[in-house]
Amino acid sequence: MMNAIELLQKKMQGSCQCALITSDIDRRYFTQMKSSAGTLVVFADAAYLIIDFRYIEKAKKTAKGCQTLLQRSGSGLYDQINELCAEHGVSVVSVQANCMTLAEAAVLSKKLDSKLDTSSALSDIITQIRIEKFPEEIQSITAAQRIAERGFEHILGFICEGRTEREIQLELDHYMLSHGAEALSFDTIALSGANTSLPHGVPCDKPVQNGEFVLLDFGAVVNGYHSDMTRTAAVGQPSEKMRAVYDTVLKAQLAALDKARAGITGAELDAAARDVIKNAGYGECFGHSLGHGVGMEIHEPPNASQNSKITLTEGMTVTVEPGIYIEGEFGVRIEDLVVIKNDGCENITKALKELIVL
Repeated sequence: MMNAIELLQKKMQGSCQCALITSDIDRRYFTQMKSSAGTLVVFADAAYLIIDFRYIEKAKKTAKGCQTLLQRSGSGLYDQINELCAEHGVSVVSVQANCMTLAEAAVLSKKLDSKLDTSSALSDIITQIRIEKFPEEIQSITAAQRIAERGFEHILGFICEGRTEREIQLELDHYMLSHGAEALSFDTIALSGANTSLPHGVPCDKPVQNGEFVLLDFGAVVNGYHSDMTRTAAVGQPSEKMRAVYDTVLKAQLAALDKARAGITGAELDAAARDVIKNAGYGECFGHSLGHGVGMEIHEPPNASQNSKITLTEGMTVTVEPGIYIEGEFGVRIEDLVVIKNDGCENITKALKELIVL
């Protein structure tokens, strides 16, 4: 099986002579080395990681699929790139248009001897490669998800009447970080009562009260790969309306999970859940898309939304997270992360999702 750089070299044929990769995330993706600096230069037959003194020792031991070069001081980087382009007979250098600033592009245009390709060609190729996960990537995402699930089990024993949203958030964060997570996937969402109607609300000092929902949206990072899950639990007995809404969201999610497979579009997957919520009379209370891709970024392609035309293929990861949010009352969201297969999907999320009453 080809590694990521070899796959990039194959897909570059006919569209890119030289790929200049400067994104921290993409550089780590292709070389498996985490750093806040460095330039990956990829040709059809060779790849070089040019990196400064702070990281060169680590790069020699860690970077995969490329030759490591010590970055020269001053403007030496540009001279090194020019020398490599001359060595490989390259006259056009492609950059990542989706993450390069105009100022950075202007400097490169001035410093490089080769013509600068600022089209989306390279960015599109990298998206194509990253959107379908290697088995090793799925393993890392799954490992991150297991940490998050253990965190969820732990936090269920911590949540009680009187705990504040911030206390719950900090306890969950501490658990994940002290049990194997290298980082948090994003700022943990821990909301209660009327605040749960805010899809991306920020935890505050509000205490949990009896008869309220608590909504948790969180994830862990392992080897640079994220997990993402949401669960909604009740503290004390929920009202009949709360139970009915929860059941509707769960039915919507199960309908989408049953539909998820290679060959359908992101819009079709979204519709599977959205139709259930619409038919229950809560269509206007589900205002976000059903899901998004997860990998080295917490939000990446593919997108499962009403307007998504992308066709899902085997190896893609996508969240399935329908929700109903009733302003001033409460909200419910249930989120799992799945891997798309030809005959269905593999649900990475194993945490209980039937309504939990604490």
